[in-house]
Amino acid sequence: MKLSRQFTVFGSAIFCVVIFSLYLMLDRGHFDHPKSPRREGTFPKGQLSILQEKIDHLERLLAENNEIISNIRDSVINLSESVKDGQRNPEAVNFSQGSFSELLPSALVSLTIDPEDCSFASKSGSQASDVQMLDVYDILPFDNPDGGVWKQGFDITYNENEWDDEPLQVFVVPHSHNDPGWLKTFDDYFRDQTQHILNNMVVKLQEDNKRKFMWSEISYFSKWWDGIDSQKKDAVKRLIEDGQFEIVTGGWVMPDEASPHYFALIDQLIEGHQWLEKTLGVKPKSGWAVDPFGHSPTMTYLLKRSGFSNMLIQRVHYSVKKYFATQKMLEFFWRQNWDLGSSTDILCHMMPFYSYDVPHTCGPDPKICCQFDFKRLPGGRVSCPWRVPPEAIHTGNVQHRAWMILDQYRKKSKLFRTKVLLAPLGDDFRYSESSEWDQQYQNYQKLFDFMNSHPELHVKAQFGTLSDYFEALRKAGNLEEKNSNSVFPVLSGDFFTYADRDNHYWSGYFTSRPFYKRLDRVLESYLRAAEMLYSLALVESKKSDKMNAFPSVDHYKLLTEARRNLGLFQHHDAITGTSKDWVVVDYGTRLFHSLMNLKRVITDSAHILILKDKDTYSYNPSAPFLKMDDDQSSQDSLPRKTVIKLSIQPRYLLVYNPTEQERFSVVSVYVNSPKVKVLSPSGKPVMVQVSGVWDGTTTVSHEAYQISFMVHLPPLGLGVYQLLEVLNSEMVLADYNIYTSGGNNVQVNPDKVFKIKEMQNSADDITLENSYMKVWFSGISGLLKVYGKNHQIKMELAWYGTTSNRDKSGAYLFLPDGEAKPYVFTDPPTIRVTHGRIFSEVTCFFHHLTHTVRLYKVQEPFTIGFNSLCKVQLYMAFGLSHFIPTPLNTQHS
Repeated sequence: MKLSRQFTVFGSAIFCVVIFSLYLMLDRGHFDHPKSPRREGTFPKGQLSILQEKIDHLERLLAENNEIISNIRDSVINLSESVKDGQRNPEAVNFSQGSFSELLPSALVSLTIDPEDCSFASKSGSQASDVQMLDVYDILPFDNPDGGVWKQGFDITYNENEWDDEPLQVFVVPHSHNDPGWLKTFDDYFRDQTQHILNNMVVKLQEDNKRKFMWSEISYFSKWWDGIDSQKKDAVKRLIEDGQFEIVTGGWVMPDEASPHYFALIDQLIEGHQWLEKTLGVKPKSGWAVDPFGHSPTMTYLLKRSGFSNMLIQRVHYSVKKYFATQKMLEFFWRQNWDLGSSTDILCHMMPFYSYDVPHTCGPDPKICCQFDFKRLPGGRVSCPWRVPPEAIHTGNVQHRAWMILDQYRKKSKLFRTKVLLAPLGDDFRYSESSEWDQQYQNYQKLFDFMNSHPELHVKAQFGTLSDYFEALRKAGNLEEKNSNSVFPVLSGDFFTYADRDNHYWSGYFTSRPFYKRLDRVLESYLRAAEMLYSLALVESKKSDKMNAFPSVDHYKLLTEARRNLGLFQHHDAITGTSKDWVVVDYGTRLFHSLMNLKRVITDSAHILILKDKDTYSYNPSAPFLKMDDDQSSQDSLPRKTVIKLSIQPRYLLVYNPTEQERFSVVSVYVNSPKVKVLSPSGKPVMVQVSGVWDGTTTVSHEAYQISFMVHLPPLGLGVYQLLEVLNSEMVLADYNIYTSGGNNVQVNPDKVFKIKEMQNSADDITLENSYMKVWFSGISGLLKVYGKNHQIKMELAWYGTTSNRDKSGAYLFLPDGEAKPYVFTDPPTIRVTHGRIFSEVTCFFHHLTHTVRLYKVQEPFTIGFNSLCKVQLYMAFGLSHFIPTPLNTQHS
């Protein structure tokens, strides 16, 4: 019954394809030539030849259609045969017997490419941008002269009558920046501070409908939400509906914009937005990024494609901020470099001063602005560094204090093109105490009431949210009127690398804690694979009552937890490596647990998908049907390859392609015997390269052997390969040449399995080649020397010393003592050269690192790969770098 239903579905599909294809033929035939301007019924010269061309064109389309239908028919036949239980190897432990690639059409249909589709690639930059950041970086002196009260800027003056015709609108935006881990762990911050901030928010905003507040990090907000009662939840919904409380950005965290992969950036954004939509029915429309260490157009693009219209950024190089302030370009439309139109434009506000704290947000003079941070009133736990404390506002001083802060507002507004001003009011983990809410809101409301009641001041001040500000800004800039010229420039480019003062460039975090940066990428790949396999398995599990045991609900929770742990690690103090050690361990533990859980989801989901007879399915969590090919014992340990024990009975290796593209790739696994035979999913022998697993530099360990072979999988395809121990097989043993010098005391011993030849380091080059390229390596260092005949590049090692100043390189900063110096070695490194049928490689063993270049000899998307393992030593006071000098003129890079 199921088989006939499948044939009915495929028959209907074929019918739809035929009808749609005929429609496309007629449609293309109709538009291939422009209509004649002559009236119908007339036959101008050449009309018959055009008609004949249309007929010929239609015949070609029919032939293409017949080929497509033939391929679909063959696929249906293959599918029907695979459904019938009678294929080869009936004892194959219920594994799927056929290769998924056999279900693909026998011939691929090539699609024509319209040259117009890629026209943007032939043009340089954004033709319509007013500001190109690469050009800005070229003209800036990057000096740091003393600018007066605004140390990194300049003196600002104004005429008091400038606002007579149009008053200044001031939006004071209260906020609290909550890092999901930094000096404390995520849970500790929540327990000690964050939950109190949000609890106070519900109470204090309801006391006065003029009060506003906004929030960004959904990781914290969702945790708080799960612990409050329904009365508080209803109050929050009312505050959102009334516009007193706004969610900005709405991602799981406020992510770093340099270290994450865009997959993880999207994922944490989706996780936060789906939670908001499901729980509150809210969709954020403005972005808020006050603490990431530099800003990327990629994040801008993701926000735009998520439906955002506005965004705010803060951490930009102080010289860039100063230049933008002089040109009144602190508000602009941010456009992608490749966008020749305006579809990627998003309105962006750049905060002009040093930080997002209160002393650096009301105006250019932090000494004055600090006096309006009422948490610092005398008697509190924090004070102003300039030793002039705030004063509580009362009738006796309100006039003077209002003039003081209005002066700062006016000076700040002179850096912008409209008379709408944003003045954030907050800092890290602010408003955790009820008293601060009263101090800030009550004193500012007295200032607002005084200013608003005196028309001669020409100012309207109020509390607001970020969207309140952007709504007023768009109105002032005539952006609501169609076809009106914008007062804001268009900018393309990025804002890296960030420096907050002098030469303090925040590029150290690009490489801080690389172990956890790698763990982040590994978890991303496992999450992607697990989500897709789970989705496919969930569909399959509905087809048989026996598969109701599949733990779909539990696995869905594990997937959600993994997405949230991965999202949490995109926080700008997590993936950057800038948190305290114990906080990093907390992040690592979360990533590790999710990695283990995702392996369960992958193996359990794959179990269902590869079963031929679904009625034999059983779920036993204590004895999983499949195991992964590696194992990791803890969050701070390296993964170890599982050694597959071979015998004359086949062991089954399941390979999955989680990408949307067909894959030809080399797979390597560990086995316990070099006498191995590998069979493809169709049962055909596969060529195998057997390589040594090394115990040190020159000694082969015979506890395991690495086998490498080529796999071919369709998009999202699974393939089952068989591994057997046999006397005669298609395997090829790798050969080794080990280059040594007399000074490094390395001894090379003969091996019982592999051919190992000892050679002396010499000036003669080492060469590797395949059918695509030839690569030369130095016989002294083992480093890449020449890459192909037409690519004169080489690899060099260099090192940076550390400065003798008080400020040194660290988790945030990269402060070397000068230019990079060549990495000099006293004795030449030991060089191990592998020659094989699948791949060859050169590995050089230096004192501080091991470097490998591999050249594949089979069809691969990338035929050459690089890998370096650095031997990190405690208190190693220098940094190692790879350099690849080339003759290419890369201009700005």
